[in-house]
Amino acid sequence: MHGYRYIEGTATLQVDRQRCVGCGLCVEVCPHRLFTFTAEGLEVRDRDLCMECGACAHNCPVQAITVAPGVGCAAALLAAWVNRLLGRKVVGDCC
Repeated sequence: MHGYRYIEGTATLQVDRQRCVGCGLCVEVCPHRLFTFTAEGLEVRDRDLCMECGACAHNCPVQAITVAPGVGCAAALLAAWVNRLLGRKVVGDCC
């Protein structure tokens, strides 16, 4: 999904560092590899790359991550990407 970016400054992704236990599941499941760990704890590399799929929040065992899945038209972005890969004509990329 290289090259896809969310609308700048509108992603709903939130991280509560105090709740994070450092399990690393968010790092493993994020399709855009948004998360990393630093000396300060969990960091979001580039919030505007978040497609709000909800994988990170769903897999976080302590609810340290919240996101409103679907707000970023993740399903539409994925469908457009797959259609392009398959050579199908794409009428619209998003809702």
